[in-house]
Amino acid sequence: MFYRFERQCARVSKLEPHAEAIWSRTGTYTWSQAYNIVLQYANYFLELGAKPRELVGFYLTNTPEFMFTWLGLSAIGTAPAMVNYHLSGEALVHCVKLTGVKILLVDWDEECQARVEASRAELEALGVKIVVLNDAARHHVSTLPATRPDDSYRRGLTPADPGFLLYTSGSTGFPKACPFTLGRCTFLGGAQTESIGLKGAPNADRWYICMPLYHGTGGCSAMACMVEGITLCIGKKFSTTRFWDEIRDSNSTAFVYVGETARYLLSAPESPRDKEHKVRVMFGNGMRPDVWERFVKRFNIEQVAEFFNSTEGVFGLMTVSRGPFLATSVGHHGAILRYLMRNYYVLADIDHETGDLWRDPNTGFGKRNKLEEGGEAIVGVPDESQFPGYWNNKKATDKKYARDLFKKGDLWYRSGDALRRDRDGRWYFMDR
Repeated sequence: MFYRFERQCARVSKLEPHAEAIWSRTGTYTWSQAYNIVLQYANYFLELGAKPRELVGFYLTNTPEFMFTWLGLSAIGTAPAMVNYHLSGEALVHCVKLTGVKILLVDWDEECQARVEASRAELEALGVKIVVLNDAARHHVSTLPATRPDDSYRRGLTPADPGFLLYTSGSTGFPKACPFTLGRCTFLGGAQTESIGLKGAPNADRWYICMPLYHGTGGCSAMACMVEGITLCIGKKFSTTRFWDEIRDSNSTAFVYVGETARYLLSAPESPRDKEHKVRVMFGNGMRPDVWERFVKRFNIEQVAEFFNSTEGVFGLMTVSRGPFLATSVGHHGAILRYLMRNYYVLADIDHETGDLWRDPNTGFGKRNKLEEGGEAIVGVPDESQFPGYWNNKKATDKKYARDLFKKGDLWYRSGDALRRDRDGRWYFMDR
């Protein structure tokens, strides 16, 4: 990611020296300014003792520093473990302990600091150095040289090494850590931005992201901007009342959404300014079917790019909807793709009593449902290397596989989500 970011900084700075890499309420930065700050943070992490192929804990809110520090770690062959900054107590300690980080970078936000302080003794007992990015620390970083770390720091990294770690929501217990490997990072940016028509400088799109950067949707989209030369507009957090003002003030042409945010925006009182913006693309997941078309019509959105995936998932779908045909779907496969994937993307019958896949009590085999009927989406994989697994949690990793489901020796990755696909190849989410 560092090399791709570096190339964009050089390219855009030559074409448009004053082009913005990052816009935010707390500061706006050109690509050359962003590059220098990233190098300063890289040297700061070396000063703190960070080493290649290690992890550094992030307990950070949505600020430009989130991206500067992330890219700074990438510059020295290190990766962030992105902890949800709302976590406290046992959950916070669990997330830090799970990854074995020796440095925990903490936001200067007072509430963040208070939550970490409450667990300082437990964290320090794990050998963790707590580093608060307060005014003094950020001033110190600004005094460091913007010298590029030698390539030796990044040499030797493999596609299996983590580019960053994300955590699951923790809805079924403590969060699990999911490595987003450097191999997967290879695809970050290009495929995502090209498929929805966003373009980099010159005349770059501007992508507004107020979803948490520690989360997959927000964080991956933000990094896609950095490696594709697209201006990243950072919102501190989602606010129904501030959302469209920030869109207008940042001149954003696209935004990222998650879950119910579209419903919240739709439930706000109508305004004469509802269509007064430059947005043409919205990208995200979890928009409810009853909201979709009403939202697009009210706010005059040209294109909705809705995807289906999970933090750790190997089953990904996306639909780029510009009209009613693909509206409310989470993916679309044409005839050729449907044929090629007919024995890889399968919908399996669910045992609704146990929540597990249904198996015949006599044969032990499961049942493959018709696509139009729906079922749990599972993916045929040749071996366990297709799923990077949960960090230091083999038991949870093993539960993501179904073995000997339709015949002896087969292996399936379980998405944990029920979907259906109609005869036109449109995928629809049913339930988790």
